Amino acid sequence: MSLEKVLARIDETIDDATDRLLNFLRIQSISTDPAYKDDCDQAADWLVEELTNLGFDASKRPTKGHPMVVAHSGHDADTKPNLLFYGHYDVQPVDPLELWDSPPFEPIITDSPHGKIIQGRGSSDDKGQLMTFVEACRAWKHVTGTLPTKVTFFFEGEEESGSPSLIPFLNENKAELSCDIALICDTGMVSRGVPSITTQLRGMLKEEFTLHGPKMDLHSGLYGGPALNPLREMSRIIASLYDEETGAVTVPGFYDGVSETSDEIKQLWAGCGFDEAAYLGNAGLTQPHGEKDRTTLEQVWSRPTLEINGLWGGYNGAGSKTVIPAEAHCKITCRLVGDMDPDALQKSLRAHITAQLKPDCTIEWDSDKEGSRGSVMDVTQAEFVAARQALSDEWDREAVFIGTGGSIPIAGFFKSILDMESMMIGFGHDDDRIHSPNEKYDMESFHKGIRSWARVLQSLAK
Repeated sequence: MSLEKVLARIDETIDDATDRLLNFLRIQSISTDPAYKDDCDQAADWLVEELTNLGFDASKRPTKGHPMVVAHSGHDADTKPNLLFYGHYDVQPVDPLELWDSPPFEPIITDSPHGKIIQGRGSSDDKGQLMTFVEACRAWKHVTGTLPTKVTFFFEGEEESGSPSLIPFLNENKAELSCDIALICDTGMVSRGVPSITTQLRGMLKEEFTLHGPKMDLHSGLYGGPALNPLREMSRIIASLYDEETGAVTVPGFYDGVSETSDEIKQLWAGCGFDEAAYLGNAGLTQPHGEKDRTTLEQVWSRPTLEINGLWGGYNGAGSKTVIPAEAHCKITCRLVGDMDPDALQKSLRAHITAQLKPDCTIEWDSDKEGSRGSVMDVTQAEFVAARQALSDEWDREAVFIGTGGSIPIAGFFKSILDMESMMIGFGHDDDRIHSPNEKYDMESFHKGIRSWARVLQSLAK
């Protein structure tokens, strides 16, 4: 009976919840720009006040960068399970401003082909998603005076700027932040109306290198022929990274640690409502171009990749300049899955590229390595089963376990530092334009998302 009253309360007060979100969105909490430091502080203060007003023990915690917000629901120590809910209050910069239909920090409610939307920076990434959970907690507190289970709130202010303070903060506050499972809201639905739990994340390895040839740019008439051309060598080396027939990566050991997706999960993906034609069409594509024997969803969610992100060298100005360049540059990122080891992959990748070098060609690697492992959650855990049923009940459609092509490092940090699995539930859509002008969050996502979290909280209580 309590759940029905909570859901009714959510429906009755959705206008008030929307007004609170609009107020939150007006705070210009851009974490990448030092000019908005005070705004980030204001956003943290706003959250502390909201959580305190709900009766939670909330505080703003200083870091070397923007502050963290931590709050506790105040249950007895033996209440199970203890949930950690994570979100971030910082947002992306708004440039190019001229492409916005309305001022980015003056959020509006407007119409779209799919219904009402909230438009403004941070509406989907991540203030709207964050408040979806907070509003569910508000309804539970109003109806019952408490939450169904113990919750620790953890809100970050540097997610959009690389999270430089996150790892030190987690290490310094392990005892306080360690819970039974983490809930992460910074994800979305595989398609409209299909509730989704993200259970697979790809990791990342970043590499950058320079090929050096002649000691200076050379005249292509005087030296064309005998001179080694670093751009030509670069194109040959890049071509060696791929098998044109299969689409597979040819670096030795690249697929070490990659496991096959189970038939059960593949069947779930096949029925999840994913529109391949629309997905490809949105990018101006007509067919997938990855591994030939893999579906589009497999390529994005469960397979590793090696992508060339940037190539440059020689003359790039207007007109022609007949030179053989002295050097050429390349940026690469690899998306990792399963048990792929970024350190081992880096060694294999560098060894493969170095082995291709001809005499008079040398290589210089960027020394700043960035790498993180992929994540696969155990969907047989009781929490995943319960949350899936709760989402299915709300949306009147079976919830699905999905993967994501991107990387969410916080899930890996929760596992490696706090020894805690993460369950990622979000209600964003692919057309939310996060990081772009005219970012939006569907009102249906906000309203039914609040109801969904209310159900999930009850389903996880033991």
